[in-house]
Amino acid sequence: MRIGLLGTGPWAERVHAPVLADHPGLEFAGVWGRRAEAATTLGAAHGVPGYADLDKLLAEVDAVSIALPPTVQADLAVRAAEAGRHLLLDKPVALTVPDARRVAAAVERHRVASVVFFTVRFGGDQIPWIEQQAALGGWFTGRSDWLGSVFAPGSGSPYAASPWRLEKGALWDVGPHALSVLLPVLGDATQVTAVAGPLDTIHLVLRHAGGASSTLALSLTAPVAAGGTGMEIRGEHGVAHLPERGEGPIAALHRALDALQDSARTGEPHACGAEFGLRVVEILAAAERSLESSAPVEV
Repeated sequence: MRIGLLGTGPWAERVHAPVLADHPGLEFAGVWGRRAEAATTLGAAHGVPGYADLDKLLAEVDAVSIALPPTVQADLAVRAAEAGRHLLLDKPVALTVPDARRVAAAVERHRVASVVFFTVRFGGDQIPWIEQQAALGGWFTGRSDWLGSVFAPGSGSPYAASPWRLEKGALWDVGPHALSVLLPVLGDATQVTAVAGPLDTIHLVLRHAGGASSTLALSLTAPVAAGGTGMEIRGEHGVAHLPERGEGPIAALHRALDALQDSARTGEPHACGAEFGLRVVEILAAAERSLESSAPVEV
């Protein structure tokens, strides 16, 4: 599979480009960016060309790996799907339901493979844990804390200058990670209630299709000493905790790309494809409506 990279920012530079260059079975074919000089620089670092013309890159590849803000990802993902290219998407797929729906529709219409890179869903210890808990069933409730410090004093995060994160906060940045684990284990969400906490912190209560409930605490502004993630579920089988992440996103992206290749080869949609990405956006949008109305919202 020949694959191109769309994006030249910190996420593209630190994670996507090194993985695409190193992944066995993939041929890293080039980089496109909104700034042509940045695409040339990043491509040169990995021995591939930079492209100023997206259509020229699309003509040279079988798939694209997108490392761009969600504000621009949807249009480019649709354009790539229309060219028949498979999609490695970033989360969230988009910041509005109509845009996420356009991506999912393009994937289905043009019969391309898609995988949304929820890093936890592709973790080495997390994959079997999620599968085991989903198979067990009988879960009563769940809790997920995802407390980041991107915007906290002294954090030094390379993503602190991200305009869309500044605007949309933890709900849209780390909310997708929590949902990517809770939904396959507890079932789809049918209702969401949102309450604002300090700064960008938000608390969600979800009701799930099977009758379980869950709570989420999400933040990008937690004090550095208070940051961290954790998830537990409780039910007929006792208490289960999501394993701590012992590896970074590099290994997870390798697995996500394996999943994209498998889906492209078999024609079978992946569980973390564009349809699931759309569902996550629908839930996040419902949470925003709940926050505005101070009332539960059906999803």
